[in-house]
Amino acid sequence: MRILLIIFLYMAIASTANADLTQLETLKVGDMRKLKFQKIGTSVPISPFLDANGGSISLTNFSDKFILINFWATWCAPCRKEMPQLSKLQLQMGGKDFEVLTIATGRNDPNQMALFFEEIGVQNLPLYRDPKQELARNMGVLGLPTSIIIDRNGYEIARLLGDADWHSDSAIEIIKYLILN
Repeated sequence: MRILLIIFLYMAIASTANADLTQLETLKVGDMRKLKFQKIGTSVPISPFLDANGGSISLTNFSDKFILINFWATWCAPCRKEMPQLSKLQLQMGGKDFEVLTIATGRNDPNQMALFFEEIGVQNLPLYRDPKQELARNMGVLGLPTSIIIDRNGYEIARLLGDADWHSDSAIEIIKYLILN
């Protein structure tokens, strides 16, 4: 009897998770079709990265909110195209429940990073760096840009390789859905 109860509970949990994924899949339009959701979230590493002042920081500093991490580099042309969209997303959705983190991975001079943001008109995103690519490597980042959505509990739940319009109606609806559910 106990085994039947365990099987029933497992099936109930699994069907609820699949319902959420099904709903999220229906929200994916345009560039967001490249966003791949995971059925079971993956724990993210606590590898340190650097803030704008060169101080050590980790993803644990952003617990209790959804975060969209964007790995980028100053030499990355698609990153230049995508970054203003991430800035607009942060302006519209950023707050106590959601935040966009931009982390330049590899050798990126802080002055060049600031110039990159200035040239494209981005003023509201952080200039975080992962100079040794420790966080990027531990998160399995294989190309740039790569965007990863982390849930409130510190689990990776979705990933998108390549640039995307993160200020599209589809992206905004996905973020809203995540925050509210």
